Amino acid sequence: MSSKSALSSVKFESWGLDSEINTSLSKKGWVHATKIQADAIPLARKGLNVVGQAKTGSGKTAAFGIPCIESTEPNGVSQVIIITPTRELAQQVSEELQWLQGDKGLKIETVYGGTDIEKQAKKLDSGVEIIVGTPGRIIDMSKRGHIKLNCISVLCLDEADRMLDMGFFPDIIWLLEKMDNRKQTMLFSATFPQEVLDAANTFLSDAEHVMSDDLDVDIPEINQQYIAVGRSNKLWALGRILVVMGEDDQMMVFTNTKRMVDLLVQRLNKFRFKAVGLHGDMPQKKRENIISSFKERTESVLVCTDVAARGIDVDGVTIVVNYDLPDDVESYVHRIGRTGRMGRKGEAWSFVGSEDKSQLMKISSTWNLEILEVPPPDLPDGMTKDPVNRQQDWSEIANNFGMVPVLLSIGRTDGVTNHNITDWLSKEAKLNQLAIGEVIIDDATSEVEIHLDKVESAIKVMSNRKWNGNSVNLEIRK
Repeated sequence: MSSKSALSSVKFESWGLDSEINTSLSKKGWVHATKIQADAIPLARKGLNVVGQAKTGSGKTAAFGIPCIESTEPNGVSQVIIITPTRELAQQVSEELQWLQGDKGLKIETVYGGTDIEKQAKKLDSGVEIIVGTPGRIIDMSKRGHIKLNCISVLCLDEADRMLDMGFFPDIIWLLEKMDNRKQTMLFSATFPQEVLDAANTFLSDAEHVMSDDLDVDIPEINQQYIAVGRSNKLWALGRILVVMGEDDQMMVFTNTKRMVDLLVQRLNKFRFKAVGLHGDMPQKKRENIISSFKERTESVLVCTDVAARGIDVDGVTIVVNYDLPDDVESYVHRIGRTGRMGRKGEAWSFVGSEDKSQLMKISSTWNLEILEVPPPDLPDGMTKDPVNRQQDWSEIANNFGMVPVLLSIGRTDGVTNHNITDWLSKEAKLNQLAIGEVIIDDATSEVEIHLDKVESAIKVMSNRKWNGNSVNLEIRK
């Protein structure tokens, strides 16, 4: 918590917290609460229901963790459940609660899939006061009788926007209905879309809201920019960013699919860039080792899916790259929030093809962000050749409909009409009429749109064809 911009003027010692917690905070060097902690902790300590919104990296875990620890007795009975959308985030929350509690003696157990269910069951049966886990495994363990939901008095949903979307919502409702003696519910997240708030209101109508008044995201220390680049040249653009990366930098590269994670790591290693990948299909032990090595800075480049956006808390990340632009606007905020932690500086790059422009506009308008188009970084001094060669990618110059403008050296004076030039192209280049778009005819030239899937072959074929006995020059209108 070194950034003054992220801190309030409130000191932890002013609250009269449990001595064990005060000692832990002091050892960690935490003196002042962050803004979300200063607003949420006093309300939560009173036992009130709380909905808390603050950007990623602002100390939300301690904001609900401290009240949870204070309200829990070390008596072997499960009293608190904290639910997260991912295994990684469950681990992260559990680790923070462990050091926050100091010598209080609470047993804190993580409960999630991908681990030995029998070992997990034995730990739960031995007496656990705080459970941190994912919905599916918590439900499984409760059905097996290893978790007594009717004993739970405090429920917290971390990354509540994910927990209350259509994927998790039925599970959350099932769990809520089984917690007959629940006295307090807390929801924390970086974003709260209106549909999520509506869902929360179905079971939490009397909560104290500690959240921003609008959807603006306050991330002044993160430089956000995008490179207009087609799919074929994303690796080239990433290579440019990697070669100017400093020795102390750490980078997270986000893709939308597990397959792309594996493929990108393979390609980066082929071009002698050391990178590791992380996604949900990997064995749990391997995932834990990768996260540990990244946190310990033995790895500097991590390629991952959004599962890692919610589950990795690494203060040293300085660069985030959206290799694939996320499908939903909330994920963008979570991704770039991996850098600029606690007010530190960071930069976020996005690769944007013609098909991504509308999504980029939606992201920037939703969060009121200025995401500037910039060229890729220049090669460092002394480097004359790109580590990854740039490819010809027609999508980079195609419009939103995938059409590429082609300029022909024939026009109205050559007898060209809209009808006969499309018939000529269709016949000679074997183009379907749908592959030919708008036609603009001037006196000496014509411009014809050809779909990007067909434009290269069409240019090759038509370079050998004649119009009324005369050769025709074709070139791309950029």
